[in-house]
Amino acid sequence: MRLLLDTNALIWWLAGIPRFGDAAEGAIAGADQVFASAVSGYEVAFKRTIGKLVVPDDFSEQIDKHGFDELPVTLSHAIGAGELPLHHRDPFDRLLVAQARCERLTLVTSDRKLAAYDVPVLDAGS
Repeated sequence: MRLLLDTNALIWWLAGIPRFGDAAEGAIAGADQVFASAVSGYEVAFKRTIGKLVVPDDFSEQIDKHGFDELPVTLSHAIGAGELPLHHRDPFDRLLVAQARCERLTLVTSDRKLAAYDVPVLDAGS
């Protein structure tokens, strides 16, 4: 299984926050490949700058330490996000959905609204 962690799931995993359900935790631990998107890096940095999020300074290094693969944003991801129906208006989440669709990944998220898109979703919650 190839997974893309949404930003909340990525933060929870890196910080060891026990919010995952057994299915999500097992899937992440046993996945063939787990991706951390550049979108999440941007979201974390942006929200940190405006004071809405506190994360360690070594956020990027933690992603490497956990063996997650980086997923850059491509033009097809950006166009795909722009063409999505407006089930969800958060631009970060829309890009993550587009990446999961384009790259044929399962999106690990606790955001139930994202299941409205044509993308495999694994509920991160417990």
